[in-house]
Amino acid sequence: MTIVLNEPGVDGLTGAVDALREWQDDRTPLQLHPGDLGWAWALGAERLAAAVRTWSVDGRIIAVGYLDAPDVLRLTTAPDLRQDGNLARQLLADLNDPGRGVLPPGKVGLEIPNGALLREVLLEAGWNLDEPWTPLRHDLAEPVQDAGLRVEVAGPETAGVRTAVHRSAFGSPRFTEEIWHVLAAGPVYADARCLIGYDDQDNAVAAATVWSAGPGKPGLLEPVGVHADHRGRGYGTAISVAAASALRELGASSALVSTPSSNAAAVATYRAAGYEPSSERLDVSRAA
Repeated sequence: MTIVLNEPGVDGLTGAVDALREWQDDRTPLQLHPGDLGWAWALGAERLAAAVRTWSVDGRIIAVGYLDAPDVLRLTTAPDLRQDGNLARQLLADLNDPGRGVLPPGKVGLEIPNGALLREVLLEAGWNLDEPWTPLRHDLAEPVQDAGLRVEVAGPETAGVRTAVHRSAFGSPRFTEEIWHVLAAGPVYADARCLIGYDDQDNAVAAATVWSAGPGKPGLLEPVGVHADHRGRGYGTAISVAAASALRELGASSALVSTPSSNAAAVATYRAAGYEPSSERLDVSRAA
């Protein structure tokens, strides 16, 4: 098969999202999710498009990569081709050749799902195992417990509240109210909800965004944060429970989240909210 590497452009983003949506399944390991691109839509469609790569055969997208940073690629493939040698070798060639426009020369990082032949091919070619991540999953077959927190879905009138919690939680000034409106205008957000959690004094204490991939498919939490002034009071657990409940209302089969294994507090928070850890996933990297 002839595999074609593309930078899809703005017009091709929907195709990449649709492929990611099709590949989501509770039987497969955690992988790049349409919600990851939905969250990145806050950059604007043109900047996001410049960070997306697709690999296709006869017009069918068989792999999607998202440059989460210039030197960090998050990559997944069609599940039926995850053990395909031709695809793995082509991806290796494209990842190792800066002229192909995927990754730059020097040290780079790569996220790929567990069970991909590409991991073995990369390691044989001199790449190295890198940071471990813990994926967690909340089954949504049954109703979710009450979060014990008043939760509202953010809209245009409360976008400032939502973004203020995020900025405090992550110590980042970038997520402004204006950026939220760009995010919410993106097509992927039609299957998403931004949640704001309030304490009993009506302080906004936590927030999360949840992304559905469609009925009967796993949904994603990205991101989840607690206001810096209200940490240590169980609000991270509560908003994570509320996020699972919101995804169930959207028809999701499960709620997924991933955190660096070194972040023991985050792992404990999600476990307290009913999320069960899956097999640890290791990134891979290429030395300079």
